[in-house]
Amino acid sequence: MSRVLAGAPLLPALLLGGISIAVLLTGGGVAVALVLAFAAIGALVGVAATAASAGATARALRRELVRIADGSMAAVPPPGRFGLLAPAARGLGDLAEAFRTAQAAAATDRLTRLPNRPSILAQLFGEVDRASRYGRPLAVAFLDLDHFKAVNDTYGHAVGDAVLCGVADVFRQNLRAIDFAGRYGGEEFIAILPETTAEEAAAVAEKLRLLIMGARFDAGDGTDFAVTVSIGIAGGRGPRLRVEELIRDADAAMYSAKSLGRNQTYVFSEPDEDARIPRAPISPAGRARATEVGDTARRAAEAALSAAVSPLPHYRGKPSSMIAAIAVRLARELGLPEQEVERIRVASLLHDIGKVAVPEQILEKPGPLTTDEWQSVVQHPRVGQVIIDQVAAVRDAGAIILHHHERFSGQGYPYGLRGNDIPLGARIVAIADAYDAMIHDRPYRRAVGHEEAVAELRRHAGVQFDPALIDLFCDIFARQAPVPDPALLIAPPARSARPGERRGPRRAASA
Repeated sequence: MSRVLAGAPLLPALLLGGISIAVLLTGGGVAVALVLAFAAIGALVGVAATAASAGATARALRRELVRIADGSMAAVPPPGRFGLLAPAARGLGDLAEAFRTAQAAAATDRLTRLPNRPSILAQLFGEVDRASRYGRPLAVAFLDLDHFKAVNDTYGHAVGDAVLCGVADVFRQNLRAIDFAGRYGGEEFIAILPETTAEEAAAVAEKLRLLIMGARFDAGDGTDFAVTVSIGIAGGRGPRLRVEELIRDADAAMYSAKSLGRNQTYVFSEPDEDARIPRAPISPAGRARATEVGDTARRAAEAALSAAVSPLPHYRGKPSSMIAAIAVRLARELGLPEQEVERIRVASLLHDIGKVAVPEQILEKPGPLTTDEWQSVVQHPRVGQVIIDQVAAVRDAGAIILHHHERFSGQGYPYGLRGNDIPLGARIVAIADAYDAMIHDRPYRRAVGHEEAVAELRRHAGVQFDPALIDLFCDIFARQAPVPDPALLIAPPARSARPGERRGPRRAASA
């Protein structure tokens, strides 16, 4: 049946040809026969042309479908070009649009709308191949936001997301049309700079760094703040370029920028007198000396800050060696890095510095506080953070000070963070502060003994305090009360373990 239908377009031509022959044989006239013969030939030509056109249209549709499948189609031609197959062409256009949308979603970071890591790496492979083939220069910049965790801890993840989008906008508005930028992951971005040497890329990176540093971001409470970035540059020319080496070197340069103090650009390259930012490796002895001087400067900043606020007549946030001893011991038991232990120590000493803004009559009031009085008290963590942020040497402790009154259940202040969203250092200081408060007299209640204080901490585990840290506290101090360590007031804790102290790291479930 299908063969009969396929031959149907030929029937008019066959019929006309048969009639022409019959007229000629019956003597109907040569002229009539010729007219009929020419009509038959015309019908055959029309059938052939239609078949050829249909075949060409079908082949065109097939080509467009192949282009959609391999992702190379920019736009489907107008359906009118496909004649009788126009409906199929319209469907093909819808398919192409859906395919483009899905492809863009898979290659784009949802938050910043920049290419995501797989997409930007694919672009880098292509640029390395091009630069290698034609012997052209190529540079890569790795950019990382400084102290971005503190931004999230202080202002919340919504504000942190706004910062990431702002950085992405700086890339979009200030890179060339031939450049590519993408989000590499977390707070890391990558820029691919074709036809650019490492030294030229350093100038571009410095421009980006200054633009980002000059931007202001809304904190959500009527104030704004700024962020800084550390940038690492790697580059090369021609066949020597390798994707893995570019990424490794740019990443290493970025971490060098951070280790040298952050908020700067560092170029990974051989020493070059003409380089804008020459490579400057530091020896182990030089690094050790720099660390020693930095520690001395930080301790001096702590002492100066304490000396500035301690004489105030109503200041009740005086450093406690008991709180510091508990906090440092818990941090050590968790196996935290030395830098984090030091940050927790500083925060434990200065956690209540914001009480300089709370009137003395409120701090000394023996009875319940009014709503207005309570509002004055709950602002002290934020006041403390503002103070700490003005002192660069101890600024890292700001997030811990800000959040040490958050509760594990989410019912604390100032932001109502819960669980692991509360910085680990703040969870540690909260326990140390609560224990110290319970074993000392307060205007509104008498001191309690060690056993009762431990029982109270247990009672509020999971509600006010991190339960894993409470378990750790009880493992260490349940049988032997903590002892104040005055040495922690003026210097970082010694790196050696004390007698009876575990040397192996221990991890809290909620750390």
